[in-house]
Amino acid sequence: MKNFSFVKLFAKPLLVILLTAAGISFSYAQNKIQQLRDDASSVAIVKDPNDTAKMTWKTGGIYNLNFNQAALSNWAAGGDNSALSLSTMLSVYAFYKDGKKSWDNSLDLAYGIVNTTSLGTRKSDDRIDLVSKYGYDVGKKWYLSGLVQFRSQFAQGYNYPDNNTKVLTSNFLAPAYVLQSIGMDYKPNDNFSLFLSPITARELIVRNDSLAAVGAFGVDSGKKFRFELGAFVSINYTANISKTAIYKTKLDLFSNYLHNPQNIAVNWTNILAVKVTRLISMNLTVNMIYDNDVKSTKSDGTAGGPKVQIQEVMGIGLAYKFDNKKRMPPAPKPAS
Repeated sequence: MKNFSFVKLFAKPLLVILLTAAGISFSYAQNKIQQLRDDASSVAIVKDPNDTAKMTWKTGGIYNLNFNQAALSNWAAGGDNSALSLSTMLSVYAFYKDGKKSWDNSLDLAYGIVNTTSLGTRKSDDRIDLVSKYGYDVGKKWYLSGLVQFRSQFAQGYNYPDNNTKVLTSNFLAPAYVLQSIGMDYKPNDNFSLFLSPITARELIVRNDSLAAVGAFGVDSGKKFRFELGAFVSINYTANISKTAIYKTKLDLFSNYLHNPQNIAVNWTNILAVKVTRLISMNLTVNMIYDNDVKSTKSDGTAGGPKVQIQEVMGIGLAYKFDNKKRMPPAPKPAS
């Protein structure tokens, strides 16, 4: 894979990655971003910069449900007799702020299926992403932080070499990534953050016998667990494009010191949310993943080399936003 252009782009010394990411953060820090409005269709999560109340929890989130259906009968232009797609997404958060201490928690869940007459039922989306980050303000918008992340999926995933063949490629906890990281978090405003960690532990779990037997996702053949130690960079940015449109991006980079550190694992998520009406929204999600330990599947069903994974999901449907809520500690009782 040394000749693969995508690997060449990221296969540089880790120090260069960290310095480049830091440069991006200072560039964004110069541009003051207008606080995002309370948009019922937005999946973006921001904290109110004017909220200075001590020991305040802020919680909220959004739920989207998209549904599409089509049916054909004696249709001269051709096509499947019927097609049905359903996708759902839940994004919730809980933020805590007390003086110099902060604790940010977010959970993103997504699942989608497509059913057609000729192809049957297949997945279009499947994602579990939980992040918890605790930080202490050390000045000049830098936080000494610890981060924990869990990523996996809900159901079995398959590759389809042809219409009559399917090959199991993933399942719940196969894979699962558990990441623990200590580093510095630069947060010039509520719309941008850059987390840099030179010491990060990542555990890879493959809780499926058939996948573990072939060494899927980089575990040793027959093993269901792999420990990695490396460096981690996470960039989060949210932009208010207009009064009804918001863009959110998250880029995670990981280099394993213990095995081919020049091969950077990339996980890049992009979300565009547009409010159509009070209860209807349009969402476009584009995910890109590259991991040198994740093999592709050839047309004959055999394993191939690693490739860039790209997923695009677009839907228009119902959106429900959980109201932002603040929970204050009870007021102290007056002295008797």
